[in-house]
Amino acid sequence: MPGKLSSFIVLFFLTAIPISLTSVSAFARSPRLPTVVVVTTGGTIAEATDPKTGGAVPTLTGEGLMAAVPGLSKLARIEVVNLCNIDSSQMTPAIWAQLSAKVDEVLRRSGVAGAVVTHGTDTMAEGAYFLDLTLKSRKPVVFVGAMRDASDVSPDGPANILNAVTQVLSPKARSWGVTVTLNQYVCSARNVRKTQTTNVQTFTDGEKGYLGYIAMGRVQRFNERPPRISLPIPAKLPDVALITQYAGSDGRFVRHAVNSGAAGIVVEGVGAGNVNAEINESILYALKKKVPVVVTSRVGHGAVMPIYGDAGGGETLEREGAILAGDLPGPKARLLLMLALPRVGDNHSRLKEFFRP
Repeated sequence: MPGKLSSFIVLFFLTAIPISLTSVSAFARSPRLPTVVVVTTGGTIAEATDPKTGGAVPTLTGEGLMAAVPGLSKLARIEVVNLCNIDSSQMTPAIWAQLSAKVDEVLRRSGVAGAVVTHGTDTMAEGAYFLDLTLKSRKPVVFVGAMRDASDVSPDGPANILNAVTQVLSPKARSWGVTVTLNQYVCSARNVRKTQTTNVQTFTDGEKGYLGYIAMGRVQRFNERPPRISLPIPAKLPDVALITQYAGSDGRFVRHAVNSGAAGIVVEGVGAGNVNAEINESILYALKKKVPVVVTSRVGHGAVMPIYGDAGGGETLEREGAILAGDLPGPKARLLLMLALPRVGDNHSRLKEFFRP
């Protein structure tokens, strides 16, 4: 490794930060440039290889990330907010609630054009959806990360950050809400999924199609964003369990969730939203205890539908009182249920409206 790069990485090992109090700094102080606020949370984009273990660990501050992006200071006046520096496998809805509040706070300033959120890719699709549900501001917010850490021979983080700022500033990117933008493709927060564990081309909107593409400093607009649901963040997020149907499931985990006080349950069924007879019985147990149950599918694309009428079939589940989540995947359905429950209380019909396709 060249000496300069090695020194660069060692420097940022010394400046690594855990989840902590927010810090703010600014780059490109020209008042003639628009202001973009970058809120950092960690992830691979902020990691480098630990020379002792050989594993990637949280390392870079937001300032270090921005310094590694050539030409960034010519696009915008960049302000950095270091919210936390953790791998996104450690993310929680409570941290996303803090992130949403912080992004809304900075976007209230009239001189801020939009925000970029750096985030790990493992749970980025969920984090982006949480903010899409809860942000009050309509200014552009772009989630960005990396599949290769800063020690890699070809890190993808700097280019992704540059494209994210380009998107925030582009008139062609208006009204998309919160997006996930990596490897030049722009995905909607609602539809985006991570589809490959290590490849830079991992995020996709699937059959719905990308919102757009960024090349040579320009945004190409392909599609409009899906309809948006807007919900406030409650003072306390309710406990919602996510349980997956598998061959031989006996329903014990659904019953345990009910008995341990879950306020709601999301069940990932198979196919078009089907479960076996044992899971069906446990769902009936939950519904009798007034615990709402939302049914999604393990399948990557397509929607759950009331087709099959046997025990545990989608038609049966809906008739029994479970809510079918359309094409929303399990982790996102869980977040939506967490935010919707405090809003609707015991009003089942109102709750069901939030999950209509």
